[in-house]
Amino acid sequence: MIVLTKALSERALQTRLLILDVDGVLTDGRLYYSDSGSELKGFSTQDGAALKLLMGSGVQTAIITGRSSALVARRAEELGISHYYHGSEDKRMALEQLADVSGVSPALMAHVGDDLPDLVLFNRVGLRFAVPGAHPVVLERADYTTTAQPGSGAVREVCQLLMTAQGTWDDALARYDR
Repeated sequence: MIVLTKALSERALQTRLLILDVDGVLTDGRLYYSDSGSELKGFSTQDGAALKLLMGSGVQTAIITGRSSALVARRAEELGISHYYHGSEDKRMALEQLADVSGVSPALMAHVGDDLPDLVLFNRVGLRFAVPGAHPVVLERADYTTTAQPGSGAVREVCQLLMTAQGTWDDALARYDR
């Protein structure tokens, strides 16, 4: 069960765009390679379903990741995530571009991160989420740390938290609870 403090609820209510890191957030952080050298990643279908519900409720989504991967591009396309910044060694620049393209101020954005490169976004967005196993500094600066593991429902937990605060979770649940 997600427990919302007043401060967390207020920030979540204002969130208009959710930014996701990939490795260690949408995935378990491990990199797998086939014998032929192809990169493999596992994504949670539960996270994907929750992202679609969140987008359906009017919250935009984005991926900002330091690595480039055809697999991630494919997953972003499957989910309908239109803001995809990859190979972003300077995540600050990607955030500035995202703000321009989306029309959303960073103060109205949330970010889910797990490692030191995410701090540049943590320092600029209005709401910061971490996942279990994140770097201690990231955990310290997060407004909320998920109980679900990365790549196994952490993003779903964040989506549900945002939708609960914004009053859209019950409507989304009702579609399935007939």
